[in-house]
Amino acid sequence: MQQSAEERLTSAGPKRWLVTGAAGFIGYHTCERLLDAGQSVVGLDNVNAYYDPALKEARLARLKGRPGFELLRVGLEDRSAMESAFAAGRFDVVVNLAAQAGVRYSIEQPSAYVDANLVGFANVLEGCRRSGVGHLVYASSSSVYGANGVMPFSTDQNVDHPVSLYAATKKANELMAHTYSHLFDLPTTGLRFFTVYGPWGRPDMALFLFTRAILEGRAIDVYNYGRMRRDFTYIDDIVEGLLRVACNVPGRDPAWSSAAPVPGTSGVAPYRVYNIGNNEPVELLDFIAAIESAIGRRAEKNFLPMQAGDVPETYADVSDLLRDVGFRPSTSVAVGIGRFVEWYRAYYRV
Repeated sequence: MQQSAEERLTSAGPKRWLVTGAAGFIGYHTCERLLDAGQSVVGLDNVNAYYDPALKEARLARLKGRPGFELLRVGLEDRSAMESAFAAGRFDVVVNLAAQAGVRYSIEQPSAYVDANLVGFANVLEGCRRSGVGHLVYASSSSVYGANGVMPFSTDQNVDHPVSLYAATKKANELMAHTYSHLFDLPTTGLRFFTVYGPWGRPDMALFLFTRAILEGRAIDVYNYGRMRRDFTYIDDIVEGLLRVACNVPGRDPAWSSAAPVPGTSGVAPYRVYNIGNNEPVELLDFIAAIESAIGRRAEKNFLPMQAGDVPETYADVSDLLRDVGFRPSTSVAVGIGRFVEWYRAYYRV
């Protein structure tokens, strides 16, 4: 039986971690789990206004003052500040979760994605290679699968046809990471997250928007007339998989062949890419029904066409994650949504 994230962290001993995007949804939960395991964590975030900074500050307030936690208010695109952070940090492991998120926003504000996701990620890679970081784990996205219609999505598949700039920047991150892994022997692991949800989640995501609207008696917008399927993945499962992978430093894949290259591994670099998804896509209308059940109130629905940059379905193949670190997400939508609604009511006092 494979070790849990906590067992892996304990057996490896205390390390010094940099978690970028510490005020964000996944970053906050990752910092909490690391601190619970007795690790030393430097959280980095510029607390931008893409969504309500008050929610980000509330997350940070729960981390501040905890033994082993230090906060740096820095943006990834600030090269000199990032150089200083890495020079002073002496980090063993870097978890890069900071990014400009959102598929639809990338259509309106493309420069924000170039700055944070491309320039910023280049600064992270440079900091890692110049300071001798032992392992870089970074957030990719299920959106890289783009126009791929073969289900479930596998890291063995080609992902050269993104349908949003956000997805293109995440694909670029994977290519940039491979280059640094090859040139500088920097172990890197990319994680393609599938529709993450749960307590302290992002206000621009469907679960947050739907819950707020239903509680306020407003109609919800249901795109593609409800004919959407998503591999909704609970936050605790995301962090468990992330931390197990972070403790599993990749090497070169001896089975890799240039004659039939597998995109998720490499024979010339210590490089790996994994999906982290619930491995069980859910119809959007069933997802809404679970929210209605948790709240105890029916939603009024506005049925609308598909939005630009969106895809009709996501579905993760997590067989390599299960094989390598012994983990696959398992939290049901009913359980996860129930926990979110409980948190939402307590946090907003509704």
